[in-house]
Amino acid sequence: MVGRIVTGAHYGLRDWLIQRISAVVMVLYMLFIVGYALLQPHLDYDSWTRMFSSNVLRSFTLLFLLALYYHAWIGVRDIVMDYVKPAGVRLVIHVLVILALLLYAIWSVQILWGM
Repeated sequence: MVGRIVTGAHYGLRDWLIQRISAVVMVLYMLFIVGYALLQPHLDYDSWTRMFSSNVLRSFTLLFLLALYYHAWIGVRDIVMDYVKPAGVRLVIHVLVILALLLYAIWSVQILWGM
């Protein structure tokens, strides 16, 4: 019998679906931002400030960033699970990536709402 050490494994349809949904959210956000930039005759600090003063756009931006962070987590986790064989090293990498992404999420909220 083979003893298998698994750290952080939960494969399947859920992760595949989350990556696809997060990718759609990111594409929609990027299309909106590019569309806004192309339709503005004069982009300056004031126009960007006005645009991001709306709570709707701040929320959409936060949704984009959270989708990006979760999308990145799934991708990094899969790469680490495939290529890093020692379980202890894999666990350390997972913990460091999770902590970094959580800090990025907190920082994103601070930037968007100026806390």
